[in-house]
Amino acid sequence: MEFLELFSYTFFQNALLGCLFASIACGIIGSYVVVRRLVFISGGITHASLGGIGMGIYFGWNPIFAAMAFSILSAFGIEWLSSRQGVREDSAIGSLWSLGMAIGIIFIYLKPGFAPNLSDYLFGNILTITGSDIIYLAILSVILIAVFALFGKQILFTAFDPDFAKTRNLAVRTIKYTMMMFIAITIVLSIRLVGIVLLMSILTIPQMTANLFTSNFTKMIVLSIIIGFTGCVAGLFLSAILDVPSGVFIIFTQIVVFLIARLIVKRRQRREYKLSSANNIPE
Repeated sequence: MEFLELFSYTFFQNALLGCLFASIACGIIGSYVVVRRLVFISGGITHASLGGIGMGIYFGWNPIFAAMAFSILSAFGIEWLSSRQGVREDSAIGSLWSLGMAIGIIFIYLKPGFAPNLSDYLFGNILTITGSDIIYLAILSVILIAVFALFGKQILFTAFDPDFAKTRNLAVRTIKYTMMMFIAITIVLSIRLVGIVLLMSILTIPQMTANLFTSNFTKMIVLSIIIGFTGCVAGLFLSAILDVPSGVFIIFTQIVVFLIARLIVKRRQRREYKLSSANNIPE
């Protein structure tokens, strides 16, 4: 297949649009996840979504919408158990993580015949993304941009110092639950990109890479969106050329970008250290 020929296919055009809007949504939410150290929570919500997918397949519902409802309830459950019921956060995450996967596997096995497109949900296949999936991701991206543009300071106050946020009369609990809901929605709408198994990576790797170059939250979001989109497109092209699964290669590309960036930053730090040491040597 010719390189430029790929652009003539509708499914590839849809995949590029999916990469763009998923990178925007994941760049915004992923930056929040990384700075608040909620990576384990996002992993729990991601794997718990299998429960909704299994129920959707069994009852004939839309698996994405079923997974979204299940993920939002799981996110609220983690927040409720850890903040109101005295359950350790890691225990709450592990319990709902396992519960969601167990429910999903039970319903998938109860479904007569072979579960259709199950591998796409587990490992991702962005080449199967539909026009409606792109619209949902685009709407989510616009909403997230608007929310963080209007309420970014309140969200950060609540994330880093909830006690201070309460003194400013901020609805801390409402903000926390709203952010958990956005994390769950972003996760589910991005499942087609890399699948349940690898989804946690696109919420963390581009953000970790961006964090190597800046600690400013806004700059981190912008840079992680650029890095995420570049990695997705590169992985998409290479997967098409090499005929390997797109989701797996997107994550592989993201990790390679992170390692290269890490090497560049380390070398720059060593060079700056040597220069500063040389300048501090007394004559």
